[in-house]
Amino acid sequence: MMKVIETAQAPGAIGPYSQGFVVNGFVFTSGQIPVNPQDGTIGNSIKDQTEQSCRNVGAILEEAGSGFEHVFKTTCFLTDMADFAAFNEVYAKYFVSKPARSCVAVKELPKGVLCEIEAIAVFPGKLN
Repeated sequence: MMKVIETAQAPGAIGPYSQGFVVNGFVFTSGQIPVNPQDGTIGNSIKDQTEQSCRNVGAILEEAGSGFEHVFKTTCFLTDMADFAAFNEVYAKYFVSKPARSCVAVKELPKGVLCEIEAIAVFPGKLN
């Protein structure tokens, strides 16, 4: 069974995709860029942008009935690997489960942002 996840607490999709899906006890989020869903603003620093991307991922996880502590895999995109340490500093506050992760540098991201994060999580009742 598949269920689309949609919440006003994360930015709406800017293309032909969904914010997230629940499939067979797993939550899959689309990549979340650091757009504030209330006013469309984007912070200037990598730390500000990482905070917002994490909040956006968290909103989707919450809407799906999961949370950061149940994330087991993330994929992170940075436009500059010189931002890696600052990104990790903020990321570690949210992804407390220390999920498996891929982090890659990309040439550019939508809206000229500095980072993007996607996550895969389970539901609390599906941990075993």
